[in-house]
Amino acid sequence: MPYCEVGKYQNDVDANCNNGTKIFYRTYGQGPIKVLLIIGLAGTHNSWDPQIKALAGTITPNDAESPASDRSSGEGGGGVEVCAFDNRGMGLSSVPTKKSEYTTSIMAKDAIAVMDHLGWEKAHIFGHSMGAMIACKLAAMVPERVLSLALLNVTGGGYECIPRIDRQTLSIAVRFLKAKTPEQRAAVDLDTHYSKEYLEEDVGTTTRRAVLYQEYVKGISASGMQSNCGFDGQINACWSHKLSRADLESICSAGFLISVIHGRHDVIAQLGHAKRLAKKLYPYARMVELPGGHLVSHERTEEVNDALLELIKASTSKISLYDWTNLPKKSSGWNMTPLSRKSSPEGSRSSVVVDIVGSLQMFLMFFFGLFMLAYEFMRRGVSRLNPVRVNAALT
Repeated sequence: MPYCEVGKYQNDVDANCNNGTKIFYRTYGQGPIKVLLIIGLAGTHNSWDPQIKALAGTITPNDAESPASDRSSGEGGGGVEVCAFDNRGMGLSSVPTKKSEYTTSIMAKDAIAVMDHLGWEKAHIFGHSMGAMIACKLAAMVPERVLSLALLNVTGGGYECIPRIDRQTLSIAVRFLKAKTPEQRAAVDLDTHYSKEYLEEDVGTTTRRAVLYQEYVKGISASGMQSNCGFDGQINACWSHKLSRADLESICSAGFLISVIHGRHDVIAQLGHAKRLAKKLYPYARMVELPGGHLVSHERTEEVNDALLELIKASTSKISLYDWTNLPKKSSGWNMTPLSRKSSPEGSRSSVVVDIVGSLQMFLMFFFGLFMLAYEFMRRGVSRLNPVRVNAALT
């Protein structure tokens, strides 16, 4: 099975930290165009199957025994080779036991090691959710190796990882924490990944929810439930993620095109955070909003694939940045432009005030959510007590 030993492709300091860490990967298709896919929290490489099929023309990995005719050059034209891998802490990749061994910077270095292992000098980098955070870090570290950047259902990490606080998400959180079997986890994942409208659509004589439920149970049973170390580590990577001003300047300095793709009904990664990041990447970024949930790449497969193929095509053309972006031009602040990245003092002060107010609001929502979650656990705990003992205590 194909593995990349990341320590072999890193300097002495990083190699010592990653001694023995292996990343499982798969490649698909053949051709000069290279695409690296980075999946999100608790996901495995095959979560990208709908995109792999569109880009490479096949979901049969190159290491499988199959006729060469089964390995298409993809719909993108010119021949596309795709690589998807399991992040550390999930699937067939190594599972470090320390939380400190999981950050988006460390995981970006894993992805760079995979590129080195494959001999890829440059690639289009596409990431989903936590994978999009990793993709941002990769682009900041080695912008010269990035041909284009696609960020699906992304946030800026930290407090922006807090989901929308309402009754639905609190219920999902409680069910997620209690899920111990593939069946329980599958039921929660469906409500996390897809919009309610999509799940309620009829598929033959049943619903899409019923069809997907069986597929999810099968998939989770095959890959296994994520270990506690892996889950805690990947959560730590999300919470500790932050794009600094230097990171943003590094990304924008390279001049490659960026697509920020997001589902309007995402209950995990809020749309507003993705828009905010896209604005910081003006004029290199284009915002693509679709009617879907967190796994918009599955719910709106055709539209997402079209956006990715368009990004690849546009990145090889002479398109103007201002023809590419669909974002309004910023009149103040420290927006990144090809000519100047300096800000006016008034714009900077205004931006700081907005950031502080937004952060305060999110933290208040977070603490309210924790209170409601604790209340729900207490209520459920009391309800499980023996009614006789409860009645006795009340008399």
